[in-house]
Amino acid sequence: MELKDTKMRKTVLVTGASSGIGKATAIYLAQQGYTVYGAARRMDKMQELKPYGIRPVAMDITVDDSIRACINGILREAGRIDVLINSAGLGSYGALEDVPMHEARNQMEINLFGATRLIQLVLPGMRKNKFGKIVNISSIGGKAGLPMGSWYHAGKFAIEGLSDSLRNEVRQFGIDVIVIEPGGTKSEMVGIGSKDLMRVSGHTAYASLAKSLDKMYATIEKNATAPLVIAQLIRKGIETKRPKTRYIGGSMAKTMLFLRKILSDRLFDKMLMRQMK
Repeated sequence: MELKDTKMRKTVLVTGASSGIGKATAIYLAQQGYTVYGAARRMDKMQELKPYGIRPVAMDITVDDSIRACINGILREAGRIDVLINSAGLGSYGALEDVPMHEARNQMEINLFGATRLIQLVLPGMRKNKFGKIVNISSIGGKAGLPMGSWYHAGKFAIEGLSDSLRNEVRQFGIDVIVIEPGGTKSEMVGIGSKDLMRVSGHTAYASLAKSLDKMYATIEKNATAPLVIAQLIRKGIETKRPKTRYIGGSMAKTMLFLRKILSDRLFDKMLMRQMK
């Protein structure tokens, strides 16, 4: 369904719009007729979005003043935010013992608290309008944890639980909460995560495991799905009258989540660790 009638146009805020899933989603939804605001910290990378009619907004998701300024600016200009897509994320890896706590806190700010703050700020308007779609980009990493990714998985597991709780709080106001669980998807995140992994744990007691995991990430990156696939899932969720609570897509996503469901913890651990040999 293309939203060509201006009365049907919805205003969408996509965070993390400078790359990966966020960028692909912002472009794809703009092409479908949505009014799209793309938010990110790296404004130089956001200039590529302007030819699609996307309005770039500077926002640092770790700074509350920046988050509030982003939301207030959109509300002043557009009058409403109908759809929030929390796509901003960071996948920084390293053994739990090795990761400095300031890096751990930063990752949780980006992957959990920033998204939560945005939700808090868009909810009053959505409640008033009796309509809203909140889309939280989780991961298969929100259901299954890999070694060396404790803080990434902690944030994604938290987003899953937060979404389940929130869904039943806001349903009464005509607001849907949708979780997207991508598998391997082409983005900067894998490369950044691999570099952080070797920087943090490549020379510690966990070096051997870090090197094995780094090789596995290279394979994942090679076989990763285009982010447009996830953008199309998001569109399906926000345009369905009664959306699913979760949408799964991307390389190995359905297989991994199926195995996580049917295998015991120990069998699943063995399967994971075999992939790193």
